Amino acid sequence: MNNLIVVEFITLDGVVEDPDGSEATPNGGWAFRHGPEPITGDKFELGSLLDTGVLLLGRTTWELFAKLWPSRTDPYSTKMNNIPKLVASRSLTSTEKWQNSSLIEDDLVTSVRRHKAEQDVIVTGSVSVVQTLAQHDLIDEYRLMVLPTVVGKGLRLFSEDTPPVDLRRTSILEKGAAALTYYTKAE
Repeated sequence: MNNLIVVEFITLDGVVEDPDGSEATPNGGWAFRHGPEPITGDKFELGSLLDTGVLLLGRTTWELFAKLWPSRTDPYSTKMNNIPKLVASRSLTSTEKWQNSSLIEDDLVTSVRRHKAEQDVIVTGSVSVVQTLAQHDLIDEYRLMVLPTVVGKGLRLFSEDTPPVDLRRTSILEKGAAALTYYTKAE
C-alpha cells in the first residue's frame, strides 16, 4: 500500500510559514534559530522513499527548492535532485530549473490519487497543497519537525477548514526539536 506523507517544519504553535525566512515575513526564519542540527539531512527519515517515491510541491516551495538543491551534491541532495517531482501550479509554465520536475496537468486530487496508486507521494512545505489533500482524506502520515519556537502569527498547517482527524503518534526523536510522525489511519 502506498502512502501520502506530509513533511513539515512547524513551530510549537502550528505555524509552517516561512521557516527559512526566504519569504521575508515578519516572523520568518524561525527554523534556523536553533542551529543546523534540526533541519539538515534526512531528518524526516525518508530514506529509500526518495529512491522509489515522487515528491509533490506547490509552486512557492518548488521555486525555492529549485534555487537551493540543483547545485548541491551530497548524498541527500543527490536523492532530492533525482526524485521525480510533481509541481502543483496554475502560473508556472516551465519546470526546467530543477531536473525531474513536471507540472501537474490535471487537477491536484485526481493526479495525487493516480500517483498514490503507483508509488508513495511525499509532500514537503506546500501548505495549500497539504490543506487541499487533507480535505479529500488523502494524507496517510504527517512527519513534523516541531521546533521550540512560538511565533504567534503566520500560516498554520491545520486551518479552520481542516477536517477533524485522530492521529496516532509513532515516533519521537531529534536534538533541539521534536521529530513527530503521526498516522492518520488506524492500522
